[in-house]
Order: sequence, then structure tokens, then C-alpha cells
Amino acid sequence: MDNLPKKIHLRSTLLINIRPSAGIQPLADMMEKDGKAKWGNLIGYVLLPFTIAIRNDPLDYDRDAKATIDRKKRSLEAIFTFSIAELSLKLFGVKTASALSHRILSRTTVCFSNLVGPLEEIGFYGHPMAFLAPSSYGLLHALVINFQSYTDNMTISVDEGTIPNPDQLCDDIVESLRLTKHAVVTKGLA
Repeated sequence: MDNLPKKIHLRSTLLINIRPSAGIQPLADMMEKDGKAKWGNLIGYVLLPFTIAIRNDPLDYDRDAKATIDRKKRSLEAIFTFSIAELSLKLFGVKTASALSHRILSRTTVCFSNLVGPLEEIGFYGHPMAFLAPSSYGLLHALVINFQSYTDNMTISVDEGTIPNPDQLCDDIVESLRLTKHAVVTKGLA
């Protein structure tokens, strides 16, 4: 039975790496004098509709999201958002650039990222990292979930002060991923 409200309008932000090649660039390329490799992140974002619906096939969510994301990635939206943020920072300073970013991001419901973690194991001051647990700060979202892969492991963190039953939420996420995996295997797509 479909008991979802009919007029739910949710928007999400998808962060996109606009670098031509993903991954960690060799340090030597970045340190090269007059080299073309840039330090830091080159991250733009696109605004996406976030649809909540009951579907018979769990893969319909993935197909719709993939089609929308592919269309948005082929557009210039991510490049424009990065360029506008960079330009506003250079012309008007940090306060204006952060106010612009805050104004846009605070009017979305969810924020996603397709920025994958490093494929190779990394260390910090000679100590190997066992896991990577990113976080966000300053956004006005009631819920922030970070999916970050690191050496084929995924860490999920939830603010227990905002979500009354984070274990149930995590169980629902696991069940959703299980249903999607089962649909892929059943249809012979894996």
C-alpha cells in the first residue's frame, strides 16, 4: 500500500570531482616547478531531484538515478558551480563565497558524493590508516550520512542526537542494498 505523501519535494546535492583523472596524483607531478598539476580539490556540484516512491523493482531507483546523474555530469553544471565558487572567492573574499555556498547547500535535503576514497592503503606520519571516517561540519541538514570507501571497506556514520534510532536506519540501508544486490543477481546482471 502506498501511504507516502503525494507532494514530497526533496532536492539533493551531488558533489562531483571535475578533475580529468580521478585518484591520487603522483606527488612529483604536483611539486614540479611550473607543473600543470594543481593542488587541492576541484569539486563542483549539481542539484538533483530526490524521489521517494514505492517501486516493484528495486533497480528502478538505480536506473532513474543513474540516467539523471549521467545527464547532469554531461552538462556543465558541476564545472559552472566550481567556477562560480572560485570566482566569488577571488572577487569578493571568503565571507561572500562561503555565504553563497551555504545558501545553496542549506536549501537541499540530502548531500551525496561520488568521490571515492583511495584505492591503495595510505598512512599518516608513518602509521597506516585502518579505516577512513569522513564527516561534515556546518551544514543545516538534519541527517548526514557519509559513505566513503577505503580499501574495499565502507564506513557509515550517523549523528545519534538527530536520528532517534540510528541502528534501524542502518538496518534499512543494509536491507535496501541487499534487495538491490538480490535483484542484480536474480536478473543475471552481475
